[in-house]
Amino acid sequence: MPAFSIIPAIDLIGGQCVRLTQGDYDQSRTYSSDPLSMARKFEDAGARRLHLVDLDGAKASAPANLDVLEKIAGGTSLTVEFGGGIKSEDSLKSVLDAGASYAICGSIAVTQPEMFRQWLESLGEKIILGLDLKNGFVATHGWLQTSQATAESVLGAFGGLVRQAIVTEISRDGMLQGVDTDFYSRLQEVFPDVDIVVSGGVSSLADIKEIKKNGLRAAIVGKAIYEGRVDLCELFAENAG
Repeated sequence: MPAFSIIPAIDLIGGQCVRLTQGDYDQSRTYSSDPLSMARKFEDAGARRLHLVDLDGAKASAPANLDVLEKIAGGTSLTVEFGGGIKSEDSLKSVLDAGASYAICGSIAVTQPEMFRQWLESLGEKIILGLDLKNGFVATHGWLQTSQATAESVLGAFGGLVRQAIVTEISRDGMLQGVDTDFYSRLQEVFPDVDIVVSGGVSSLADIKEIKKNGLRAAIVGKAIYEGRVDLCELFAENAG
């Protein structure tokens, strides 16, 4: 990962680009029926990486939009990280075979930690840990269930194996209310060998600059793009800044 990365997000329901509010499937808004066109728009603006989330797959516990992944991986030069429903070796293989450079795994790290450890040991940096937090605890199964695990406890359990971790504050996701940079900074200090990726709440270029100033290495931006809160070219210029 470069010194700092901005990663645009596409969330999928029924093959369309949507955004949820606070992880609520009943609060979804469709922004485009053409994810490939959206991905190319990001690429043209300067994006190098794409965060692609299969919300159907997350709910169904198996990837459901692999055709979209294939189109984007084959139709752009973007490095694609894909998450949603990866809970078996077959699902993991299907995601990587469809063109994802990285597979984002969240629930399985909590529900089947030994299997997740085996994946980390065999595939290394191709596996990204996804930690979605609800009131400080890790949510699973498409944000529909909450465990007793914390970000710190899960990261600690896989010490030395996790290279990247996307940490999402569900209460801020889709709310455009800013980022708790203090929380992320503390987490990055405790786990310096892990690239902590900020997710949830980014609302402006000012948020991005604050994230960078606090020593964090990457941020995912979704709704701020779709709602026109940030200029795409200015946003991705921050990758090199």
